[in-house]
Amino acid sequence: MHYNKSELKRLFLERALKFGDFTLASGRKAKYFLDGKQVTLFSTGLKLVSLGLLELTQDLNYQAIGGLTIGADPIVSGMLALADSHKNLTGCLVRKETKDHGTKKLIEGPLVPGQKVLVVEDVVTTGGSAFKAVEQIREYGCEVVACVGIVDRMEGGREFFASKNIPFRTLITIEDFGITPPTDI
Repeated sequence: MHYNKSELKRLFLERALKFGDFTLASGRKAKYFLDGKQVTLFSTGLKLVSLGLLELTQDLNYQAIGGLTIGADPIVSGMLALADSHKNLTGCLVRKETKDHGTKKLIEGPLVPGQKVLVVEDVVTTGGSAFKAVEQIREYGCEVVACVGIVDRMEGGREFFASKNIPFRTLITIEDFGITPPTDI
């Protein structure tokens, strides 16, 4: 299987795009919701996303892939599984809060300080969720080389990452579904 943008769009339309009244993680109100997990927790969808993101980032130098749990979990796993074995990538998952038991880690996985990390996200609105992962990964002692996502809702995320000097890329945007992003951002 190869990355196919039109197939990914079809899967999002079929499985993930919902219309109604929603409150997003950013606190914003929206008339549509993109539930990326309906695609990334489906075998065909995860393969398309993982292949697409590996292709999208093939020019970047990174040793690890990570992101904020739970949206990034399947993406990190899928990319690791499909990555070329000679690249030897590791993964990490950033918790929203520290565990109160066990090792009390905020970052799970074999991440090593000094590694270059690609931060992944399913749907990007303002960039706030992915940036939480960026901050924790940096605090851990790693360099974030870029943030990538599946869908850009085009509601300020791209501009936010630009203001933080973090390269940002996505496979598709909300305009790919014929939806015009808001202009009052």
